[in-house]
Amino acid sequence: MTRVKRGVAANKRRKNVLEMAKGYRWGRSRQYAAAKQAVMKAGAYAYRDRRNKKRTFRSLWIIRLGNALRAFDTSYSAFIGILKAKSIDLDRKALSDLAVRDAGAFKALFEKIKNT
Repeated sequence: MTRVKRGVAANKRRKNVLEMAKGYRWGRSRQYAAAKQAVMKAGAYAYRDRRNKKRTFRSLWIIRLGNALRAFDTSYSAFIGILKAKSIDLDRKALSDLAVRDAGAFKALFEKIKNT
């Protein structure tokens, strides 16, 4: 029987893990076992936080809207209630962007909604 040399796949796998761990501190960038754990943990955090990012941005938009509406002596919940009652489908991202970047347009929108 002929001799089979092995190790190519294992070396490739280890090389890939160490490549993914580049920039990590201490032994986690050089030692395979530590690097493997660090890469797995980093992947879990990345997966989790891709979902959490959506929550944190929505929270940011709500905070921005609340701050912009404070100038009009209106609460965020009252404003959203008015929008829902009038069937206006503007999402919080668009509204907060309008409030931050174009305060005049946001004021005009608020006055129009409030008066109708």
